[in-house]
Amino acid sequence: MTTANRSLIMTGATQGIGWEAARDVLRRRPDTHLVVLGRASSASGILTGLREISPHVSHVDIDLASKASVAAAGARLEDLLDSGALPPLWGLVFNAGVHLSNALEATVDGYERTFAVNVMSTHQLLRQLHPHLRPPARIVVTVSDAHFGDLRHTGGTMPSPRWAIPDISRPGAYNRSGNVRAGRRAYVTSKLGGIYLVHEWSRRLPQGVDILAYNPSLVIGTGLARETGGAFPFLMRRIVPALAATPLADTPAPAGRKLANTILGATAAPTGAYIHRTKAMPSSTESYNPDREHALWNWLEQLPREQPPGTTD
Repeated sequence: MTTANRSLIMTGATQGIGWEAARDVLRRRPDTHLVVLGRASSASGILTGLREISPHVSHVDIDLASKASVAAAGARLEDLLDSGALPPLWGLVFNAGVHLSNALEATVDGYERTFAVNVMSTHQLLRQLHPHLRPPARIVVTVSDAHFGDLRHTGGTMPSPRWAIPDISRPGAYNRSGNVRAGRRAYVTSKLGGIYLVHEWSRRLPQGVDILAYNPSLVIGTGLARETGGAFPFLMRRIVPALAATPLADTPAPAGRKLANTILGATAAPTGAYIHRTKAMPSSTESYNPDREHALWNWLEQLPREQPPGTTD
């Protein structure tokens, strides 16, 4: 049996492309210990399937919509890494995300749920865990070409992003926030925010620790559309699957392999790059904005730090 000598921590590994990518990584790098970050209710059956590939799989419970839960999970991971219960950390993958039917849902902390899960939790975990990364290391943040918000990239199904920090972190920040279109605007805006995070972190991480934005593009059968409302779930179930036979769309298995290639470094790209499926290319013009990137960083850094239960400053 191969001994695990490096750790990979991953959100969004319980379904869709994340599940497929996790399986592919374990097959190709049996020396990896995979830590699945997710709710216990969704991880139990998944762990059994992953452990059929490798015994080096564990789980840490987390609710990405709760700052306290994220802090507690981060502290648990730090303890495991510091004690040697987990081998040295070489990779972080932020693949989890939500796409809702409105922009009104609030987290327990009062933030708009899409932005909290897709942007804020990523930064919070990175802030806690990045000191434990051992170069050469790689961080991957799953984004979306929906952040372009144009006809070419979304077929007219998604609006353009609306960037305004800190307004967009609050429920009800968009016009007619209770409507499906507002939920879609919140989603594409959060994916733009993910790219901003990648750019800003790439300037701050030490040499040998790369961070990349990965765009799987259109993937059928991931379950992401289940909460989007409107005609979108119908389109994803009945119309879009016909595209799977074309180069325009993937199913989870090939998309997961492409994500695994990015995680493992088989897809070469410089730190801060945007990878579209299999190669680095430019993201939207709007996504290159150092002032916005720095402002997002500063705002996230100024938020009150959550302390895990039983700890003090």
